[in-house]
Amino acid sequence: MFNISSRPPIYDQEAVQPMRDELLAVGFEELLTPEDVDNAIKNNDDKTVLIFINSVCGCAAGSARPGISLALQNNIIPDKLYTSFAGQERDAVDYIREHIKGFPPSSPSIALFKNGELIHFFPRFDIEGYTAGQIAENVKRVFNEKCSAKGPSISPEQLSEVFYAKQCGSKIPLFKG
Repeated sequence: MFNISSRPPIYDQEAVQPMRDELLAVGFEELLTPEDVDNAIKNNDDKTVLIFINSVCGCAAGSARPGISLALQNNIIPDKLYTSFAGQERDAVDYIREHIKGFPPSSPSIALFKNGELIHFFPRFDIEGYTAGQIAENVKRVFNEKCSAKGPSISPEQLSEVFYAKQCGSKIPLFKG
């Protein structure tokens, strides 16, 4: 759930919770504040850190979240999995984007870091228009090249129980808090 000490979210929290739950179910932890982002990214332990910038858009629902979930069934995955929600954890997402140099703000997107440095980035244009399977294959290629942790993040049986919210972002109620 969002951090009440930051800028208020754009969308109703209850409406977007299923979109959060999809990623939490496959092993992600949420980054709610810039401090959380620092703790996730700024380390020098030779571990790979994946950050998925979540979104209410249709390409997040139809392909990005299912695609990253499928990619995490690979036998090689990142060491750490984090997510932050664009338009919800606004300060955290802005801070993540400061670490993604050379790319305009993009959501959904997938960033891979190691020792505090961005080592690969999938902006929205590498996601939109692709199927979940195509995204998974592209992401798995990067995992195989740049990661070393043993996968999958959850069992195939657990993955089969994950429900993916298919909802158009324009239909999600705005936050009225």
